[in-house]
This record gives sequence, structure tokens and C-alpha cells, in this order.
Amino acid sequence: MQVKIKKVRDDAILPEYQTAGAAGFDFCAAITKPVTLKRGEMQAFPTGVAVEIPGGFELQIRPRSGLAYKHGVTMVNGVGTIDSDFRGEMQVLLINHGMEDFTIEPGMRIAQGVVSKYEKVEWTEVAELGTTRRKGGFGSTGLK
Repeated sequence: MQVKIKKVRDDAILPEYQTAGAAGFDFCAAITKPVTLKRGEMQAFPTGVAVEIPGGFELQIRPRSGLAYKHGVTMVNGVGTIDSDFRGEMQVLLINHGMEDFTIEPGMRIAQGVVSKYEKVEWTEVAELGTTRRKGGFGSTGLK
């Protein structure tokens, strides 16, 4: 799949796959100096790029597991969606859940992206839904 990408900052690094089998490609922080995220602090970080995602697809922005596991730094919104009609600079909303302050360096890999196909739905309002064996939510199938 060909996806158009534009650098909107001179210091932008184009996203790259790190291995041949990687599903996600990494986005880097387009900042000119280090920024320290204090414990509990959140901030939007620019990527320096804008994209043109084809219709029927979305670009999912996801946290990097290494930042989360090693430092407690993840995305505020869990997963972000870049829609096919968005053309602005992509930003990543990071939060530091770690025990120590963490510094984001210029060019640091801060998130990963995956392009996914999606379906548009048409809602049909009904009086009743089909039944299943499931009765509840939030752990109703057990915690094991």
C-alpha cells in the first residue's frame, strides 16, 4: 500500500519498520531539545509529519511497549486514530505513569503506527437483541 507522507518540520524523521516482520512502524519526536515528563505529567509531542491515509483505512497510533514496560511512559488515550480526512501534523499524547521523571530526546521513537482497514456501519434500532450465554461484562467470564 502506498501512503503519502509530508514532512511539516525540518527535523522530522519519517516512520520506519524496525524489523522485516514488524506490523508497526515507529514515529519519532520532532522536538529541538529534550523535554522531561515528570511523574504523572502528560504532554503532546509533535511527530513532524502529516499523512494522507486512503479512504476505508485508518492509521492507528499505539504506545511503544518498551517505553511502557521500562519507564511507565505510554499514550494518554491508549490508541489514537488518524482518519483518512485528517491532514494536520500528527502528535502523540504521552503520559508518564512511571516512578521517575523521564526525558524525551529529539528524534526518540515515541509511538508506533499500524494502518488498518475498517467498515462503516449503519445502525438498525431494534426492540430486542439476540441472546447469548453471556450475562455480564467487566470480568464476567472469569479472571483466569
